[in-house]
Amino acid sequence: MDVLDDALRVIASLNDHQVDYAVVGGVALNVHGIVRATEDLDLFVRPDADNIARLRAALKQVWSDPDIDQITADDLCGDYPAVRYGPPEGTLYLDILTRLGERTAYADLQVEAKSIGGVVVQVASPLSLYRMKKDTVRPIDHSDAAALRAAFALEDE
Repeated sequence: MDVLDDALRVIASLNDHQVDYAVVGGVALNVHGIVRATEDLDLFVRPDADNIARLRAALKQVWSDPDIDQITADDLCGDYPAVRYGPPEGTLYLDILTRLGERTAYADLQVEAKSIGGVVVQVASPLSLYRMKKDTVRPIDHSDAAALRAAFALEDE
């Protein structure tokens, strides 16, 4: 299996468990037709305890891993709202976020539903992705922002 196949398994399970999420990062760019290599699935999730519980249930459907229980609402709704999860098999890592500092929160994202390989993916809109990436310090984000701007005729605000 490749990263996209693994990501689609996770996304299908998130949908099955009615998790409120949005795919961001490299996978989101690919969903929008901008090809970029990635080894992880970046997810924004709605920051409440019930949604985080559904997230854990969804991940347990994909991987039988007791470490999933360490993904908690206390972490994702607290001061450091990001968790990296590496499953026991495969090469896909998950970066799970509820906000990026004060800049972007789950509630700030415009989300679109796209179908990939028969799986409905809740993905951040090109404009949301552009806003997230355009002013960071990472060179890859600058490249992503430029690609989004060109592909979707986005304007600086």
